[in-house]
Order: sequence, then C-alpha cells, then structure tokens
Amino acid sequence: MQTEGINYIRSRTKMNLLMVLINIAVFLIITIMGGDTLDAEQMLSYGAMYPPYVTQKGEYYRLFTCMFLHFGWQHLFYNMLLLWFAGDMLEERSGPVRYLVIYLAGGVAGNVLSFLTGMERQVVSAGASGAVFAVIGALVWLVVKNRGKVEGIDNRGLCMMAVLSLAQGFMDAGVDHMAHLGGFIGGFLLAAVLRTPSAVRRKDR
Repeated sequence: MQTEGINYIRSRTKMNLLMVLINIAVFLIITIMGGDTLDAEQMLSYGAMYPPYVTQKGEYYRLFTCMFLHFGWQHLFYNMLLLWFAGDMLEERSGPVRYLVIYLAGGVAGNVLSFLTGMERQVVSAGASGAVFAVIGALVWLVVKNRGKVEGIDNRGLCMMAVLSLAQGFMDAGVDHMAHLGGFIGGFLLAAVLRTPSAVRRKDR
C-alpha cells in the first residue's frame, strides 16, 4: 500500500505537484507559527490582497503573494483538489514551463481584475482560485483549439465544470468571482499566445 502511494505521487506532473505542495506548506507554516488563517488582519500581515494597501501604499506584491494564502482548511482543500487534477491535465499537455507561466501569470491576471473592479471595496482577499481558473481556462482553450478532440479530457465535463464553477462564484457573495473570471480569461489567452500544443507526452509514464 505504501509503495503504491509513493508510485502514485511520483506519477504526478512535477510542476503542478510543486505548486500544490507550496500552497499546503505556506498554510502549514502559518498554522504552526500560531497564525489564524481565518483572521483577515493576520492574513494581511502575510501578504493577502487589500485594495487600499495597493493603491495607497503601492504594495503591488500582494497581487502575487495572495495566491499562496487561504482562509482556512476548506478553502485550501477545495482549491488544491481542483488544481490536483486540472493542473495535472494541463501540464501533461503543455509541459512544465508553459504550465507555470499560465498558473502564475493567469493567477495574477485574476487578481488584477479583482483589484481593478473592487478598488472601492475594503475587503481582504486571498486564495489560489484565480490561478486554478487560469489552468481551467487553458484546458478549455485546448478543447476549442482541437475541436473537442483532446485525448484524456472529458470535454463536456470540463466545460460543465468551468461554467458551474464560474456561476457559483457569481452567486456566492463570499467568493471573489472577478478573480475567477480574470483567471479563466487570462489562462485561456495565455494558452493561445504560448501556442500550447494539444499534447506533450510525459517521460515518466
């Protein structure tokens, strides 16, 4: 059983696994240090996004650092669960470098849209959802580019997941829906600009 678990971890795409582990590690470090990930003021001290701090203090780094912070276990679990599977599919077909660019740049794009549309709101925000939606957006581009014929991807399931996830963001007042939308659009466009191929075979499989 232990060997099977190790082999399963080794079979995952390396860059996506690294992103998942970094997000989990940041959460654990904050928790071990006695931080409260549900406390907005404490999350600000760790780099969460807050429009007034960006506009008034010029702390633009928050548009990046907030991607690796999460409000509680449930928030972390949901984002990492989506990333675990969607990110693996994207990296397997685009390669680690393109995947990383889409994940990071797409995540920042989501945060920028959230910032631009919410500068008047005094709300602390954090989470990898913008980056996760960038990955989903890139996968949707692959499906569109290849006219629905992408090996290993359930096209209808993927599109349905994207639509439902975006819709949930707009219906739930506690979700930063603009970060989701910005990440999705950013990932879709980045995949097109980077000319992400339909498939890149993994060497470890």
